[in-house]
Amino acid sequence: MLFSEPVVNIIRRRKSIRSYLDTPVEENKKEILNKSISENVAGPFGTKSRFIFITATTQDKEALKGLITYGMIRNPTGFIIGATENVPHSLEDFGYLMEKNILMATNLGLGTCWLGGTFNASGFAQKIALQNNEVIPAVTPVGYAVPKITLVDSVIRNSTGADKRKPWSSLFFNKDDKPLSVEQAGRYATSLEMVRLAPSASNLQPWRIIKENDLNTYHFYMKRNPGLKQIFFMKSDLQRVDIGIGMCHFELTASEEGLRGKWNINNPRLKGTAEKLEYITTWIGGNQ
Repeated sequence: MLFSEPVVNIIRRRKSIRSYLDTPVEENKKEILNKSISENVAGPFGTKSRFIFITATTQDKEALKGLITYGMIRNPTGFIIGATENVPHSLEDFGYLMEKNILMATNLGLGTCWLGGTFNASGFAQKIALQNNEVIPAVTPVGYAVPKITLVDSVIRNSTGADKRKPWSSLFFNKDDKPLSVEQAGRYATSLEMVRLAPSASNLQPWRIIKENDLNTYHFYMKRNPGLKQIFFMKSDLQRVDIGIGMCHFELTASEEGLRGKWNINNPRLKGTAEKLEYITTWIGGNQ
């Protein structure tokens, strides 16, 4: 088992933390997190990302001030910074890998918060020694959450609808273009539910999944929100990062439940709902 408890518990417990205590992260937890980060480098599409865990400085906090509500990160004791090559599918892989880091931090009792945008000209870029062919799509603060949510945090969560998720009927479908039921999903129902609970930029939840009838095959699509990239501070294609986060939740949950499978890019060119979406990848499950 990758974590010390079931991943579904960690996913349900994870939430965005914007206000932190002064308490430093213990050395043993730093060692566990650093080891996990150092081994977490290749995504399902085969592109590489690299991550470092640093202690927060004033310069790092200054780098967040241009990110509107994201700048309202109070008192983080550290950051996980990630960089990836600017190549096809690297953003999905980055989202997959960074979410594994975030879930590991959550497993250790630490708070985090996805901060997506662009950090290529920031202090973060200097810390990770960013290369010319790399981008930093997101970072996350790391630390111990304040025991009580602040008024500012509450306003931000309410304004973004952070605690709300779309229903199954809006996200998951069968090949006949009808909403997929829990019964039809069978043993993959929990994996799909963990995708539904995944975090996403502006809580847009761009993942749409279509199941092949009578097969453990799930096609992952993206419902593009064209306005998101126009927000001036979001210069990375964060919806592709979001898809990677959903893939991470799906695969980690399936793996813990003994459901073997693999990712494969082979657009089935389905009609109906799929024609309005952007195909990303397909999960091909075994005959469990």
